[in-house]
Amino acid sequence: MWVRRAAIRPVPSYAQVPARVLSEIEDQLAEDDDDSRKQLDDAFTRFEQTQPALADRISSVLSGPLDETALALGYFLTLAIWLAFDELFGQDLDEVTETALTGVEESLNLDEQIRLHDPAEAVDSDDVIAMEQPDVLAFVQEHLDAALEANAHEVDVDDVHAIYRVVLIEVLALSYAVRPPSNWVALTTEFTA
Repeated sequence: MWVRRAAIRPVPSYAQVPARVLSEIEDQLAEDDDDSRKQLDDAFTRFEQTQPALADRISSVLSGPLDETALALGYFLTLAIWLAFDELFGQDLDEVTETALTGVEESLNLDEQIRLHDPAEAVDSDDVIAMEQPDVLAFVQEHLDAALEANAHEVDVDDVHAIYRVVLIEVLALSYAVRPPSNWVALTTEFTA
């Protein structure tokens, strides 16, 4: 339940990704053999085919002038997050349209503006997203912190921020693209929160 204003829509509980799925995906991505590389290539192809608007948006960020740490982090996080949603929801994950993607981006921008102009606001927009997808944001933060710590003197913080922002957009867009289960009865607090 929100105690402050927010422009970011709540994520329904049925669309939350548990830590165990993210851990399984991380283990799959850590394998480094020919079979694993082929599965990774296949996953990229599937991602581009099933989520073309999202893949284009991510690709445009990743093709920018980024340092190596930010680029590696971007590829890993964006693929891991999509794989987690794809693994967990499969056919119940709709395609994220360009309109939906723009809507998510605009709501994140608006939320950041609300927080920037309210000196009493104690949480950032990514904290709001963490309330909605706690395990996903914990996973992202863990890898972000590890990359920054390991490469503290070489990393361009602005590049990492660009990656972080596109990851936040991806998390929200995919969360909203999950179809409700057929037996889903929404609680009124999810609509009034």
